[in-house]
Amino acid sequence: MNSLADRIDIARGLKEANLLLKNARIVSLFSGEVVEADLVVADGIIAGIGNYSRGEKVYDLKGKYLLPGLIEGHIHIESSLLPPPEFSKVVVPHGTTAIVADPHEIANVLGEKGIRYILESSSTLPLDIWVMVPSCVPATSMETAGAHLGPNEIEEMLGWERTLGLAELMNFPGVLRKAPEVLQKVEVAHRIGKLIDGHSPGLSGLDLNAYLVAGPSSDHECISLEEAKEKLRKGMYVMIREGSAAKNLKDLLPIVNDTNLRRLLLVSDDRHPQDLLTQGHLDHIIRTAISLGLRPLAALTMATLNPAEYFGLKGRGAVAPNYWADMIVVDGLEEFRVEKVFKKGNLVAENGEMVTEVSPYPEPGVEKTVHIAPLDAKSFRMQARGGDVRVIELIPGQILTRGLRMKPKVRNADIIQDLERDILKLAVIERHHASGRIGLGLIKGFGLQGGALGSSVAHDSHNLIVVGTNDEDMAAAAKAIAEMRGGFVVIAEGKVLAQLPLPIAGLMSNRPIHDVVGGLSALQEASRSMGCQLENPFIALSFLALPVIPELKLTDRGLFDVLSFSFVGLGEG
Repeated sequence: MNSLADRIDIARGLKEANLLLKNARIVSLFSGEVVEADLVVADGIIAGIGNYSRGEKVYDLKGKYLLPGLIEGHIHIESSLLPPPEFSKVVVPHGTTAIVADPHEIANVLGEKGIRYILESSSTLPLDIWVMVPSCVPATSMETAGAHLGPNEIEEMLGWERTLGLAELMNFPGVLRKAPEVLQKVEVAHRIGKLIDGHSPGLSGLDLNAYLVAGPSSDHECISLEEAKEKLRKGMYVMIREGSAAKNLKDLLPIVNDTNLRRLLLVSDDRHPQDLLTQGHLDHIIRTAISLGLRPLAALTMATLNPAEYFGLKGRGAVAPNYWADMIVVDGLEEFRVEKVFKKGNLVAENGEMVTEVSPYPEPGVEKTVHIAPLDAKSFRMQARGGDVRVIELIPGQILTRGLRMKPKVRNADIIQDLERDILKLAVIERHHASGRIGLGLIKGFGLQGGALGSSVAHDSHNLIVVGTNDEDMAAAAKAIAEMRGGFVVIAEGKVLAQLPLPIAGLMSNRPIHDVVGGLSALQEASRSMGCQLENPFIALSFLALPVIPELKLTDRGLFDVLSFSFVGLGEG
């Protein structure tokens, strides 16, 4: 460890540095320049930029570009199906050195314990992980979650190390209704002086004013230029999202100009494992933005300096003296291919591979979260009462659904699956408290001609969700998920055709990413073999239990009509 006096001498070139990077093209986001110079590091901090000759470790960059490490401003790690250690092994070689995570999914399963797991499992990684404390646990009152985080719990967690503020305030209707618990959570964040991230799709006018009075200062849900402009105009930071599910970059990029650049961030929100493996992380978003016409330094600013300053991450987001030596080396700014990654002055990744060890973080307490009451084929019986029934219809490529009215197929006074018309049974099974509660409905759009699919990833409360062509296979799918302690499964004639265990909270795998992606490919192939033509049937399944996205959804408490915001019967109204 060098003393302050030593670091001053290192900065002046009078003493040997811990790290010397020679012949770099250093990108300054403060001045918008590229400077040809050397750089020295002392104790993980950049000591100087200029002409230097002494270092314990020396790398000649031979004119390649030296940039700040990339900072993700909004992501749900759970969407990657990977725990923090494995996630870091995937994203760090792509240049990501810090993320701000919203552990909303695991919190809805495990509450405070789940958030503590994210923090503890990431405490020694070559990736800094900060957390925004989830504001919506449970997400709604229309489903059964595994935990409840009220104002008192949120206040405690906001005092934990590496918690930055209150995560996306999704319940903007609750803000507008002045719901007491929602306002109490907001007031806790205000009292402690913490950030509040927003989530207000489509909100505008006087309602947006009212929402902003509550304190949210960012939004990642803009889908149109007009929406983004209004939110910028009214003081919000706009996070331009380009994830695996929602892609808004192309539509929103024209908003970027020299005046508003510093109020814009590039984020992913959700990044699926296949995309991480084949495309990358923030580096992919930057490449995409540049290909759409954004200046490279502008794109870089939106993924480094802007998130660092918005979240108050002092000493991060730039290459400059007294900043942390979190840096990446790229061959060209247009191509943006990451060749080296330094974390606090240590080389941690090179040419797409980690060069430092990352140990897994076993935590048995987060691997026993699937608790279902005994069930069998009779648990999925739907009694016919005459007349038409409600059917949920998938809309290809969207998480929206339609609500149809159709005449059901009936046998022995029971509604049964109708494969000719592609009407299957859908079930959501409460899995946190083994209550035995099962919501039943009908779904059109999967195309299955046999068997059943099941998942423990079902936003936002993550109960089990099963779709099937017969009740026996639906029961077998639910039991298989419980035996795996969570995961995805394809069942046919009572046999498992493919499965991917997700034992960590029923949301994440304990296996390397290549195993996860291989498992997903096997599931997709098995689904196709039974007639399903959806690009990713398990993503489609995961949103069918989300009772805040129109039009008709299913929770463990029953069919929910989002337009009327009420539970409805299978054949009522």
